[in-house]
Amino acid sequence: MGERKPTRREVFLQVMEQVIPWDLLIKGIEPYYPKAGLQGGRPAYPIKVMLRIYFLQNWYGYADLSMEEALYENEVLRRFA
Repeated sequence: MGERKPTRREVFLQVMEQVIPWDLLIKGIEPYYPKAGLQGGRPAYPIKVMLRIYFLQNWYGYADLSMEEALYENEVLRRFA
């Protein structure tokens, strides 16, 4: 038996990883990204996770609630973290 064929999702995420300069984008956003403060509260998701979600939301034209549902259905947050 040979290797299994990668899914379209896996191929898309691999291409996204190769094409987008994540480190450069993160470096530009990091000074403005919320950090845990004295107010407490829940810590923010990592910048890279939120940036990937933002790109996916725009590429697929999802509204905020639709993107949230897609993330929960596909367990994307677990893979990005």
